[in-house]
Amino acid sequence: MIFGLNSNGQSVGLVLSGGGAKGMAHIGVIRLLEENNIPIDYISGTSIGAIVGGLYAAGYTTEEMEELFKSDDFYFWSTGKIQKDYRYYFKVPEEDPAWIDISFEKKDDKVKLLPPTNIIPEEQMDFAFMELLAATNAACKYNFDSLMVPFLCVATDVNKSEPKVLRNGDLGAAIRASMTVPLYFKPIKIDGELLFDGGIVNNFPQDITKEAFQPDIIIGHKVANDKKAAESDDLRSQISNLVMRPTNFEIAEGEGIVLETEFENVGLLDFQKIDMAVKAGIETTELSIDSIKSMVTRRVSLKTVNEKRQKFNAKKPQLFFQNIQIEGVRDNMQRRFIIESIKGNYDVISLSRFKQEYFKLIADEHIKSIMPIARYNRETGYFDVHLEVEQEKKVAVNIGGNISTKPINQGFASINYRTYKRRAYSLTSNLYFGRFYSSVKLGARIDYPTRLPFYLEAFTTLNRWDFFASSSELFFEDVRPPYIIQNENNTRIESGFPLKQHSKFYGGIAYSNSIDQYYLTDVVNKEDEPDQTTFNSFSTVISFENKSLNYRQYADEGAFRKISVRYITGKETWTPGTTSPQTKTVTEKNHNYFLIKAHTNRYFKFNKIFTLGLLGEVVFSNKESFSNFRSTKLAAPGFYPTPHSKSLFIENFHSNNYMAGGMSTIFQLIPNLDLRLEGYGFVPVNEDLPEMSNSTEQNNFIQNYYLQGMAALVYQTGIGPLSLSLNYYDKQNTQVYFLLSFGYIMFNKRGF
Repeated sequence: MIFGLNSNGQSVGLVLSGGGAKGMAHIGVIRLLEENNIPIDYISGTSIGAIVGGLYAAGYTTEEMEELFKSDDFYFWSTGKIQKDYRYYFKVPEEDPAWIDISFEKKDDKVKLLPPTNIIPEEQMDFAFMELLAATNAACKYNFDSLMVPFLCVATDVNKSEPKVLRNGDLGAAIRASMTVPLYFKPIKIDGELLFDGGIVNNFPQDITKEAFQPDIIIGHKVANDKKAAESDDLRSQISNLVMRPTNFEIAEGEGIVLETEFENVGLLDFQKIDMAVKAGIETTELSIDSIKSMVTRRVSLKTVNEKRQKFNAKKPQLFFQNIQIEGVRDNMQRRFIIESIKGNYDVISLSRFKQEYFKLIADEHIKSIMPIARYNRETGYFDVHLEVEQEKKVAVNIGGNISTKPINQGFASINYRTYKRRAYSLTSNLYFGRFYSSVKLGARIDYPTRLPFYLEAFTTLNRWDFFASSSELFFEDVRPPYIIQNENNTRIESGFPLKQHSKFYGGIAYSNSIDQYYLTDVVNKEDEPDQTTFNSFSTVISFENKSLNYRQYADEGAFRKISVRYITGKETWTPGTTSPQTKTVTEKNHNYFLIKAHTNRYFKFNKIFTLGLLGEVVFSNKESFSNFRSTKLAAPGFYPTPHSKSLFIENFHSNNYMAGGMSTIFQLIPNLDLRLEGYGFVPVNEDLPEMSNSTEQNNFIQNYYLQGMAALVYQTGIGPLSLSLNYYDKQNTQVYFLLSFGYIMFNKRGF
């Protein structure tokens, strides 16, 4: 039974359809109804209609809703991306070029393949709905009839394939269920039932609204497109037509009115077009406002609505959290670790601390998802948090690589085994395969959940690079046999601990064996044998890293800073080849040196369109030259600031001591599509090479400088970047490279 209406007046129910980002037009409809004193006594919706209707029922004004949809927070939780302030670097494993993760599960003595179920990660969205509506749940006591305006929404029961009407419980979870579009978002469980988007079975719940609330008049707003015949090459429309049932968008004459706003160029997730959508909703309502006024004779002033809203909002308690319960974790120590990670030494924690620690836990590769549910405890005056933790499957396979128009294509696959027994254990192996680069890595990591967490890891890696000589053609290259082959195998042991959110400090030791094969002339015959330099070494390193970049490659937000100090000791062995001007005598030489490297890369976002990136890098060492010019260059650190540059060996950008830097200007054309213009300079410092031993230039502190640049269109697809780039390098022979590429140009680590 619903109370509080004027017994002498009409009651009005507002029904809002689904339709993705087009549903932001609902805000314009509500705004114009309020401005014309048309009452909204009940409200219902499906999908985006559930979001707008639920927020309105929770006491949000149309201005607040519009501000929310325009905010950076909404962008992050609607795309699943993690805000810079909540990217926890310590738990991030070594980067690889993976596109997708595929898990395996053993059930009934059978191994079951579990491909990804959703494109957009759900953690941001789950936390956002809790943050937005936990206080509302406390104010209405989990009864949607007791909201500022009585509300209901519709979801779809996945197993029964029938509508699920949600009128009580957690408001955030109900809205989350109603708008969970299959393939885009992961389904949610409520009362043990797995729920998807309500638009599958009822995209315009006017019949349910009529039955539940019995309003005198129903005002409906439709933004969903009518079903159209799918084309043979339009997979999204085919799937949509298969799963979406026909919906009745009509209201019987005398019972109400249906407003319809049509869009031609607003997609499912085009939320950046909110201004256009809200304006369209206002215009639609203006066209029918006289009909609405003649149908609805009762009036409620905007002042009265605002007073009602303020009265309801005054019931909302502040978000402070005390008790924490964990579900889905069998290990008591892990459960205790999660609780202590969130609460620390505090009895009561704020929303900001809870949010930061929540995303630290999400970064753990052993945890697949955490569903936060906050319930108000009237005895304590604080919220109790219930965390439904879903752990990752023990076995997972990652697949990825790079596909491009140059001979640098590579495939990637990895197998990871994860388990948790008082500590978190990860066993990993990966394989790169391709003409240019191939590699195998085996390793393990143990994470210790102590008061100051730390990890211990060890890896053995075999690397091979084949660098090709090419013609000077811009688009088509005449690839000749490799002129440099680098083989390197290493074993590394490393341990580190976190320093705040984005930083870690670590140290390690490594053994490395590298074999470089090369020619000392650019003109070689098939029968020529290359020179070979072998360097067997041990190294120790201590390093500080700070990283908050938003993408593995082509980042446009955040920062990466690193400073490392290495001590390397090893033995060089040079065996001259047939093109060497030296004798055939094998030369051996010991090397002991320090190498200090500092790197900084940061992006400054001036507005939604323009971002400026600055990069700087300095290397200092007391390393002596190797036995010849090319072996010295091959063993020297290199500067490769762009993805394509990592696929080349360019002698001009290698030196034992150098300063380098540059900038990138990034223009966002549409969401996820950037135009990047980048330029960099490289300055060798006090360079003393074997061929320069008699040169007067060797005494100069700075002898030369070299430039490189890139112009690129980059689209971040969600599983990897698609790029079209033009790359320039200050070097001999080919200087300009045109590249169309999908995926990541990325390698396993070297030993030093």
